[in-house]
Amino acid sequence: MPFVKQVKTGAYFSRYQVKYRRRREGRTDYQARRALVAQAKNKYNAPKYRLVVRFSNRYITVQIIHAKIQGDFVLTQATSRELPRFGINHGLSNWTAAYATGLLCARRALNILGLADKYEGVTEPDGEIKEQEALEGEDEPRPFKCFLDVGLKRTSTGSRVFAAMKGASDGGIFIPHSEKRFPGYDAEAKELDVDVLRNYIFGGHVAEFMESLEEEDDERFKKHFARYLADDISSDQIEEMYENAYEKIREDPSFQPSEKDAARWASESKKYRFNKLTYEQRKAKIAEKIQAFQGASA
Repeated sequence: MPFVKQVKTGAYFSRYQVKYRRRREGRTDYQARRALVAQAKNKYNAPKYRLVVRFSNRYITVQIIHAKIQGDFVLTQATSRELPRFGINHGLSNWTAAYATGLLCARRALNILGLADKYEGVTEPDGEIKEQEALEGEDEPRPFKCFLDVGLKRTSTGSRVFAAMKGASDGGIFIPHSEKRFPGYDAEAKELDVDVLRNYIFGGHVAEFMESLEEEDDERFKKHFARYLADDISSDQIEEMYENAYEKIREDPSFQPSEKDAARWASESKKYRFNKLTYEQRKAKIAEKIQAFQGASA
């Protein structure tokens, strides 16, 4: 048989590509997704919910999602963009903001499901690990259950992912978890320092950093916390600010769209929009360029 060179075209190489585009691009951990989506055979199409926590450079997004054959469906969501409505105007991507966003998402979901009055969660967080338990009585509804979806985020101890989970758990949602990944956990002693965790919940770590920075480098302190100082927020007021915010979230967690000036937004969108030229206008434009070039060369 004569030698035949194998032509390696795009069709040849496409057979050896990773099957899913999002896995190929490193956007989705499909092994974790398969475990979070797979349901027990005796559940009879009952949705399996997951608490999805995602981070950008400035904001935090917490969603409660369940999967269907058609794709993922979002029950509700909350972002740290909404926190200024409750009095948290700064640090919208830190650990405490993640806790507040998780709490907001949980209370909003329970309001939608009609379980907010029956499952209030932990109204006064003290750092203790308390999973939501079912109410006594056969006619009482079971707590809303979901599982934490961290995506591609590293699950190191003290990560903000677990702050959002703790906020959702304290908000009244049943999320199976342990104490091993919260700040204050000692791996050698195998116990959690609840005071450290409570300190994080109420922004104590931010207040401590403000105090230490003010003592060590006043110039850097004024630059780093310029927005806090502009609003007259000192390190002594941070805990009270978060306490009031958590109370307001529980009072009214419903979503309220921001007020937008329609005329201003329309003018902004038209600012970068160019009208398409007609054929005659394009011909005239080319003729002007030719004439200008000839005049310059003469």
